[in-house]
Amino acid sequence: MSADAAPIPARPDAAAAPSRVDHPATALLLSFVGGYVDTCGFIALFGLFTAHVTGNFVLIGAAIAGQGGASVAAKLLALPVFVATVMVARFLQLGRERRGEETAVPMLLAQSVFLVAFMAAGVRLGPFERGDESLVLVVGMIGVVTMAIQNTAARSSFVRLSPSTVMTGNVTQVAMDLVDIAAGAPAASPARARVRKMWPPIAAFAAGTLGGGLGYAAVGFWALGLPCAALAILLWRLRS
Repeated sequence: MSADAAPIPARPDAAAAPSRVDHPATALLLSFVGGYVDTCGFIALFGLFTAHVTGNFVLIGAAIAGQGGASVAAKLLALPVFVATVMVARFLQLGRERRGEETAVPMLLAQSVFLVAFMAAGVRLGPFERGDESLVLVVGMIGVVTMAIQNTAARSSFVRLSPSTVMTGNVTQVAMDLVDIAAGAPAASPARARVRKMWPPIAAFAAGTLGGGLGYAAVGFWALGLPCAALAILLWRLRS
């Protein structure tokens, strides 16, 4: 998988309370949701990544080589759907920012709506027997839209937090920082601060991946009710 790019700075929310938006609990919940939903979707939709969309290119190559049961069509469509969703979400964000309105809560509300739709569609139309079914494409794209919204929010509304959907960059940075700390490098002090900030979201993401796998194995798409609850808690915290 490709390493995370550094978050792109965006205009901070004008009205959102920094103590809530930037609280470590926000990073934990978002990272848990990111790992959970991507894993659940990967298992249910025959290897389709809903959050780490560039990872789908690796699986396209595997499918072309005759390995794996995932639909190439779903993986090819995932990227343009993801990009289109990010562009629409960002356009709507800019409108609110120009009016001096916060964007964190609306982004989470939108993600919650699509996550509920993802779960409902999966429960109603699944389980699926083959990766090339047209219904897999439909349900999969709802999942891609859901996680495209979280990716957009992570690089705008929650830009001061660690990335919450793909952990390659976080793990790389923590590993480098641990070496700096152990070696007494000049940058050891900021390295300690980064490790304290980044390891909890990594752990939460890992817990989410485990939960997503076990949850889908136990109750199918109903397992997505847990990340829905996590987003509801986060929304309650931000609106309190």
